[in-house]
Amino acid sequence: MGAFEYTALDAAGREKKGVLEGDTAKHVRQLLRERSLLPVTVTEAAREEARRQRSFRFGRGVSAADLALLTRQLATLARAGLPLEEALLAVSQQTEKPRVQSILLGVRSRVMEGHTLASGFAEFPRVFPEIYRATVAAGEQSGHLDEVLERLADYTEGREVTRQKVLGAMLYPIVLSILCFGIVTGLLVYVVPKVIEVFDTGKAQLPLMTRILIAVSNFLHDYGLWLLAAIVVAIIGITRWLRNPAARRRYHELQLRLPLVGRLVRGFNTARFTRTLSILTAASVPVLEALRIAGEVVTSLPMKSAVADAGQRVREGAPIGRSLGQSRLFPPMTIHLISSGESSGELETMLERAAISQERELDGILTALVGLLGPLLIILMGLFVMGIVFAMLLPIFEMNALIR
Repeated sequence: MGAFEYTALDAAGREKKGVLEGDTAKHVRQLLRERSLLPVTVTEAAREEARRQRSFRFGRGVSAADLALLTRQLATLARAGLPLEEALLAVSQQTEKPRVQSILLGVRSRVMEGHTLASGFAEFPRVFPEIYRATVAAGEQSGHLDEVLERLADYTEGREVTRQKVLGAMLYPIVLSILCFGIVTGLLVYVVPKVIEVFDTGKAQLPLMTRILIAVSNFLHDYGLWLLAAIVVAIIGITRWLRNPAARRRYHELQLRLPLVGRLVRGFNTARFTRTLSILTAASVPVLEALRIAGEVVTSLPMKSAVADAGQRVREGAPIGRSLGQSRLFPPMTIHLISSGESSGELETMLERAAISQERELDGILTALVGLLGPLLIILMGLFVMGIVFAMLLPIFEMNALIR
């Protein structure tokens, strides 16, 4: 029995969408007719999800919050001893989102066919990432699926909290920057020309500051749209350039060399790597496999290569901490904690401590940046406005001096 997404019409001609379980698409159509619905389309959930993933979409459709919630519900039901297929059915009935319900019923159909839960999740790779599937597979093999699902729920929620912190920290400076740019541009394009017209009839030479202001205002008024188009073309060109792995690697290397940006990039990627490696180690995933999967969550290409090189050294018998330390890309405290965990047999605990340490440091830096950028941007906008006002007032001051 599989899960099928359907579109049907009721007796009044209204369109109905939903998910039904059935042996075949023909069986689902029959079930719809028994409900006095006219089937329009009936598609297997896994096939429909694959089609969605191939098509262009702004998001994957299942948020980290949804994933954490369904994971937590599955863990609770598994801990209560409910059979896996019944737990999946119960969670699918609890959700109010058709997409999540379709995915869960698709996973349930695979489980009912005799496949493992990890194999069912593999049918939807964009929703359940590799770390998720590998951890669930290890939990099924060890017989501690409920504990593993609880850890996965904590991990997913932690990732979402970190992402929200970064977005929240960047939102205020970005909005303030756009506002400042809009105000200054509006003054230069619309306000300054009206005021400067007063001085055009005069034969006296205007002050240098006023002439510069008039030149900038005229340029923006005449070529502002062209300038905006050039900026858009430049952004598209840089985006296309960064699709080249070699170019993207050079860009990431430059990021790591920058004083503050490099620290943020290192902290963010180290926190993700150690948190992922911690949960994989706790789930008894083999070390080499855990290193490979944890390396996939690292977004900086030099740091990802460092993890891959470390995995090769670990394969040859070297310790994890020393192998990662050779690249000099990971913070010394993280390397020290990993080495300490290996020597004491508490690698999982030390990895978690390293992740918490990096997340706290990252949170502190972002909080300080937000607190500093806000006043700086306000001061910068004030200086721009003050410069515009002075440039417009200087000719008036000179005229008053001449009259006296």
